[in-house]
Amino acid sequence: MFINNTITMDSKWAFLLSRLAIGLSFFGHGLVRLPKLQGFSNWMVEQFSKSMLPEILVIPFSYALPVLEFVSGLLILIGLFTRQGLLLAGAVSLALIFGTTMIENWEALPSQLIHVAFLSVLLAYLPHNSYAVDHFIKK
Repeated sequence: MFINNTITMDSKWAFLLSRLAIGLSFFGHGLVRLPKLQGFSNWMVEQFSKSMLPEILVIPFSYALPVLEFVSGLLILIGLFTRQGLLLAGAVSLALIFGTTMIENWEALPSQLIHVAFLSVLLAYLPHNSYAVDHFIKK
């Protein structure tokens, strides 16, 4: 009984640490970009200027990205609507991976793939999400 309880507690702590790590990454990415949104958008448009993606798609995405990162990161961090936050972060990550391949920025790809791996594992082990606002709302 004690061993099974310890394993369960360790799984919950492991889930929390992983959730906080990925949440902080998304939250931090969004947080630092929001105050300089125009500059970030200009930078992103310049990065994609030689890609096959039209500016008419890049501009709205460049403004939405920091907001989506911030919101998904915040949801994941506090564990509120955790599943939806993880799925949103996953969708953002997939869009970033697509964009990264369009500009052939192969150095950025491993980091983005690691983010997707973290998100996937967290989704698979979502029942271990005990230290979260979601857990307290369900009670």
